[in-house]
Amino acid sequence: FTDPSTLVFSPAEIERVWRWEIASGHYPSRRSTPGDLRRERIVKAEVERRLRAGGKDTTDSSSSPTTSLEVVPVGPVREYLDLPLPGSRQAHAYPPRPDSRAALDLDAVMDHCDFAENKYVRDCLEVLRVNGGLETPLRRGLHDPWKATYIPEFETSSKQLTLSNQVTPLLSNQQQRRDASSSQQQVPIYEPHPSHPNADPACDPDFPRLFHIFWAGPFTDKPYSAALSFLYTQHLALDRPIGVDPTRLEPGLCRPQLWIWINPGPASSFPDPRAERRMRDDLARNPWSAPLLHRRFADVVKFRLWNTTEQLDGVSEMHGWRDMRLFNSGGVKYGKEGGGDMAASAEAALLSAREATNNGTVAGTANLTQVAAPLPTKHKDELFEIVGSTANKYDRLSVVLSDMARFVLTHRFGGVYLDADTILLRDWTELFNWHGAFAYRWSRLEKYNTAVLKMQRGSALGHFIFRTAVANDLDFHPMTVSRYTKDANLEGLLLRLPDALFDPAWLNTEYYQRDRPPQPYFKRFEDFFDTPKEINAAPVATGFDGFFKGAFSYHFHNFWWIPFDQSRNFPDLGPRFQAGERWGDDERDFADLDWSDESVEDDERDLPWSAVLKRTFEAYLRGERPNMYGEYINWSSDDREY
Repeated sequence: FTDPSTLVFSPAEIERVWRWEIASGHYPSRRSTPGDLRRERIVKAEVERRLRAGGKDTTDSSSSPTTSLEVVPVGPVREYLDLPLPGSRQAHAYPPRPDSRAALDLDAVMDHCDFAENKYVRDCLEVLRVNGGLETPLRRGLHDPWKATYIPEFETSSKQLTLSNQVTPLLSNQQQRRDASSSQQQVPIYEPHPSHPNADPACDPDFPRLFHIFWAGPFTDKPYSAALSFLYTQHLALDRPIGVDPTRLEPGLCRPQLWIWINPGPASSFPDPRAERRMRDDLARNPWSAPLLHRRFADVVKFRLWNTTEQLDGVSEMHGWRDMRLFNSGGVKYGKEGGGDMAASAEAALLSAREATNNGTVAGTANLTQVAAPLPTKHKDELFEIVGSTANKYDRLSVVLSDMARFVLTHRFGGVYLDADTILLRDWTELFNWHGAFAYRWSRLEKYNTAVLKMQRGSALGHFIFRTAVANDLDFHPMTVSRYTKDANLEGLLLRLPDALFDPAWLNTEYYQRDRPPQPYFKRFEDFFDTPKEINAAPVATGFDGFFKGAFSYHFHNFWWIPFDQSRNFPDLGPRFQAGERWGDDERDFADLDWSDESVEDDERDLPWSAVLKRTFEAYLRGERPNMYGEYINWSSDDREY
């Protein structure tokens, strides 16, 4: 059985997508374009030549850029950093931050990490650790074969200028030509983009450093932990006093921002005109979200209201979406087709979806972004329970909407989309400086998982995906998107990175590479929350440093109903945020909320990995320990109780 083709673009349009992306600097790879495109161009040129030979027009078609230009990208010149990195643990107890200009060569990463080439996650993480300066190598000898971090240098040679001149006529309009020209300049013009006006001056407006998370329902420990991992790992200058502009002391600093998109109701509900104010009030009352509203984080953590109508209207390729079935996942459609009441139709579909089988392929469980429901816990922690879901009860339409939302947000604003069940494990500077688009591999399958998705704002690739999705009933499930790019021969433009970078346990959970697993060794995704006793000495003994070291993030694949920390199921941020914790539930008496008489004997003896990571992040915010790069958070200008 073969799936029908999803292709809606002609070969000429596909070639234009390739050329636009290359000319815009969105394809830094040195890998050549697919051979099918070149063969198609040769055949077309030959047909046109023979037709002209029989008629009046005898113009030599070889002079046309469409037939004469071979699309063989070279990417920027690579000046690789020597390994081991200077200062990576020789004189310091903590690893260095990446150079602000450094990029990770994802071509080299594929060479060391590609599952299709029988590369092991364990070996891949070692190469990534050494390139990131996260450890001093134990191996002696030259590390040249492992070099993967470089400082991009954009050529201005006559050869490159000739290439640009040939590509320019193929761009569709003047605006695209301006964008392509600007992106190839060695020193970009740093003018804030209207969609991201509060970025640091050193940030390139063409390549914003944004993380997007989509969340539906009450804020819980899951997005809270994702946000804390962002604060713990990214270069945010939180070691500077509050209110001080860190870019004055470090002009080249470009701080990433975390945009948390809150969908205030079911995916099908109409937007409430008062939704923005109600969202802010709810976030301020919720103990998991209230700490993130502190002005210490105001420059780097932004809560934004998701409005489906506004967002889809902002994508020109989605014109006419109101007359379509908005909710489609892997071919399973929800709601009535045609010009009926979309919201009411989808609301009815929600009830049907909740009764559907808990099938990951249908509901997109790899991209699930859903309301957490902590299990009942003992004594003081039950104050922070949030009534909610179990494994088979959740807002499936929000899941399906999140499949679409990740493409909408990255196409409109740029940056990286993360599923809320993601924990960041290191600085992402080197990935932001790779200007190509990527997702990652669906375990052993040659399909995309878009739990991590990086795309550039307004790109030709995004235009292709939306036009193709509209022609295929608005299906944005990653399995279906995999078909879109494969059918069009555009897989190279949306690089399918090895899951070792973002999901290093996945292969082991599916019985692959168990002969040489990484550290830690998870046979089930549940092991993150309920680490088996025989290996449960590792979390406390090794801490954050021993958790998939080298990977950029960890995806724990749902389990919204299991708390991160069974014995301390609350935001344990100390006296500074105690008032916020007391605001958490106005129906309960928080006068007795006091843990001053606690004893370590009351705690769980064996802590799972999830609890160790959460407590590590919280200790950083309490000022009791530095982050992974040795930087202490600075509360010096604001000692008032929050």
